[in-house]
Amino acid sequence: MNDRQKNIVRELDVKPTDRVLEIGCGQGVAGTYVCEQLTTGFYLGVDRSQKMIDAATRRNQRFIDDGKAQFLLQELESLDLGDQKFDKILAVRVRLFYSEPERARKLVKKYLAPHGMLKVVYDTPN
Repeated sequence: MNDRQKNIVRELDVKPTDRVLEIGCGQGVAGTYVCEQLTTGFYLGVDRSQKMIDAATRRNQRFIDDGKAQFLLQELESLDLGDQKFDKILAVRVRLFYSEPERARKLVKKYLAPHGMLKVVYDTPN
């Protein structure tokens, strides 16, 4: 188990009914931890890499089948989720949040529900 990812999700304080958006979902490790806590909530993982989306989909197929999760191949800069709102938005090691934090936050702010939470983690790999 990935303790780092588990701790990040723990800090996100996911509620069973939360709608969670993860930017840069990678292989879907955090997505698994989020989905394990959801009952009627929903998780959407977005990544710009087809390889990562494929891995995340394989890892979380049971949550996709249950309607709790979806994975989307898309870059943050061109992301269009319509009027969807999320209680929690997570971005781990997404370069844009480090190099252009104001721009990155503006791109996701429109998807954040009132009183929602944006958690950005940009730590260095071990």
